[in-house]
Amino acid sequence: MNIYVGNLSHDVTEDDFRIYVGNLSHDVTEDDFRELFVSFGEVESATIIMDRDSGQPKGFGFVEMPNGDEAERAIQELNGKEVMERELTVNEARPRRERGRGRGRGDNRW
Repeated sequence: MNIYVGNLSHDVTEDDFRIYVGNLSHDVTEDDFRELFVSFGEVESATIIMDRDSGQPKGFGFVEMPNGDEAERAIQELNGKEVMERELTVNEARPRRERGRGRGRGDNRW
């Protein structure tokens, strides 16, 4: 399966456990972000989502861990934890929904 985030993509196996992390400080780097999860086990990827137009962080990201038990422990211990004066929201990511390319009104003229 391929996961596309902005203009990045990488292969993810069906066994990888995908974690959503919200309420991130805009000062958190991807290295800081990855480091939060490495102490719980192997991290396949850690990506902070950036605004396409401004290039600024959107305040959330995704982490993929190949071991479900390690991922569950990370979720339990990091959800609600304060990092850079922000209380994190950490939970299992929902499957990504397919979105149309229309203009929001159901027409695909462009």
